[in-house]
Amino acid sequence: MRTIWVLAVVLLLGGCGTEVASQGSPPPATPVPTGEATGGPIPTPPPKVCPASGAQVGVGPVEAALGHRAVVLTVTNCRATTLTLNGYPAVVVLDYWRKPLGTTVAHDSSYMAIDPGPQRLRLGKGQTAVSVVAWSNTVADGPDPQTGQFLKVAASKGDAQAVWPVMTDLGTTGKLEVTAWARKLKS
Repeated sequence: MRTIWVLAVVLLLGGCGTEVASQGSPPPATPVPTGEATGGPIPTPPPKVCPASGAQVGVGPVEAALGHRAVVLTVTNCRATTLTLNGYPAVVVLDYWRKPLGTTVAHDSSYMAIDPGPQRLRLGKGQTAVSVVAWSNTVADGPDPQTGQFLKVAASKGDAQAVWPVMTDLGTTGKLEVTAWARKLKS
């Protein structure tokens, strides 16, 4: 009898906390570890598969300063032949459902980094280049504040894209500044 009682309690408690998502509800949240310095999410990388372009893109943690935010993008040449970059990464902000937000992407300097401008970079196997994606959490009269949950990033337009969990609290500006690929950051 005692065994049946314990089994009934286990089965009853096992069903606690489960919910059935109704149609139109957001997908269940995936826990993301937080960074110590910023309290922001630390992106979990997509699988380490070398895309056909040879440009493997990574995204660092969110850094914050006086209402401004930024992430450093890194591109690594993962193939044996030389990878040539000339310009800016392709970046799209996605919402919770991974749909693009109506954001403006400017190729420009920001509070967080100086844009060196497009330049031809040749990366040998294992070599890297960096870019900065920055935004401000400025709220003013006008449209509702926007918050993205993911960044879709490619080394350049037309390359394979990777989706990274990065919260972008864009305020009412709806704008990102992206620097060109460079060997080193300028700030």
